[in-house]
Amino acid sequence: MVIELQTNESAPEATLANWRQAPYSRWGFQNVRRLVPVAEISRGDFAACFRSGPALELDRVAVPGQGVSVAGLLADSDTDGFLVLHRGAVVAEHYAHGLGPKAQHIVFSISKSITGLIAGILAGRGQLDPEAPVTAYVPEAAGSAYAGATVRHVLDMTVGIRFVEDYVDPAGDVARYRVAMGWNPPSEVAQDNDLHSFIARLPADGSRHGETFHYVSPNSDMLGWICERASGMRFAALMSELLWRPMWAEADAFVTLDRLGAPRTAGGIGMTLRDLARIGELMRRDGRVGGIQVVPKDWVDDILDNGDARAWARGDLAQLAPQGRYRSQWYVLGPGRDVVCGIGIHGQWIYVDRAAELVIAKMSSQPAAVDDALDHRLLAGFRAVAQALS
Repeated sequence: MVIELQTNESAPEATLANWRQAPYSRWGFQNVRRLVPVAEISRGDFAACFRSGPALELDRVAVPGQGVSVAGLLADSDTDGFLVLHRGAVVAEHYAHGLGPKAQHIVFSISKSITGLIAGILAGRGQLDPEAPVTAYVPEAAGSAYAGATVRHVLDMTVGIRFVEDYVDPAGDVARYRVAMGWNPPSEVAQDNDLHSFIARLPADGSRHGETFHYVSPNSDMLGWICERASGMRFAALMSELLWRPMWAEADAFVTLDRLGAPRTAGGIGMTLRDLARIGELMRRDGRVGGIQVVPKDWVDDILDNGDARAWARGDLAQLAPQGRYRSQWYVLGPGRDVVCGIGIHGQWIYVDRAAELVIAKMSSQPAAVDDALDHRLLAGFRAVAQALS
């Protein structure tokens, strides 16, 4: 059953200056293409339809220790869309704040996880070598932090790079980065006015590549640049050919572009909720859709089984999952291989529990870009859903 909740108040339209700030973000996250240039990621001529399973009543699933149901947790976390797949069937589908089944919503850093799958497909085709130097594909980065780094270091966020991922500093690294990618108006903080120039000048921090997990969004834009160079294709066409069409996506997607047409593969992809769930289902089913192997199984296995737990423990997100790992732009919550996630700021989630045969897709407009306490509450809610379906 699809539940669409409508509010009496309409969200105010956003501008380029405020579209990621509440209350404008509720409208902005669903109308990115009206604010920033985008490239279309086309679906194929055929789309798969989800089958329906026994309905899961989210208001009857209690979240342990929180005194609230999963439905209440969705309201607390400014959820725009929430979809639960169990064994490939839809058991809950919830929309609010104007989002609907056919509407697109930006997924922010889940874009990284998708870009990681594109890299894996290229690697499986022999077009991309994860152990090759970054500069073999992007020689423009020779004088930057990426000198001496491999594609694997980029994939796993272990580049020794100086960049502070602070979303609220008005004059910090992220502020300059957003101007370069075209997500903020030009201002006095700009150093480079296009994305690739910005990335190719990022400095080293003096640490050795490969030792410490350091979450740096420009790494994932570098990965998209590498994928373009390895394939000889622009990213939107590449994603359409390698992923969107083969997985039988229901609707077109998009990726935002800077002023020179560079794609923001670290955080600029948008899509429908159902197609977000399809990405999770792809991970649950070892990279397969129907009888088609879209992502190489050995790439999915590598994500689930590998990743450097010591680098993660030394890194800046270890509190999310103390026994976790990060591999090829995916979070493995550990200590085993069952739970894997894609996570985006402002409350975007793909949560896959392979043992429970569960996929959860969540789109949100949380006011805070990062809310650690709420993330832990949501993880408890996701585990409650898994328990309710067992």
